[in-house]
Amino acid sequence: MKFVMVGVINTIVGSTIMFVFYNLFHLSYWVSSASNYFFGSICSYILNKHFTFQYHEQGFASLFRFTINILVCYLLAYGIAKPLMQWILSDFSKSVQENVSMLLGMCLFVVFNYLGQRFFAFRNKKTQV
Repeated sequence: MKFVMVGVINTIVGSTIMFVFYNLFHLSYWVSSASNYFFGSICSYILNKHFTFQYHEQGFASLFRFTINILVCYLLAYGIAKPLMQWILSDFSKSVQENVSMLLGMCLFVVFNYLGQRFFAFRNKKTQV
């Protein structure tokens, strides 16, 4: 439940940043979506480490794993979303395709990111085999 609360806050803020950058500032698909994760990741790391997973390991290991997780999830989510929406929405404008791609990418990212944070970035050493 805590991850959902943090996710909702990050999704609302991140989506706003992403769609404003794309639609108002006319930045590219990749720059707009990446800016969302740059700013959102800082908040997500702090909230999920301390609030959601109550992870207390000191040092840079969890930050490194978190950063790798964010990069992999971002590339997977947006790498899948863009070509899929280009194919499905081929009769629509590039702007429509990319806006829907960013929305789908955000949904995919949330799923991938939860799994990555839970089982990779903030994994509990007690439960590892």
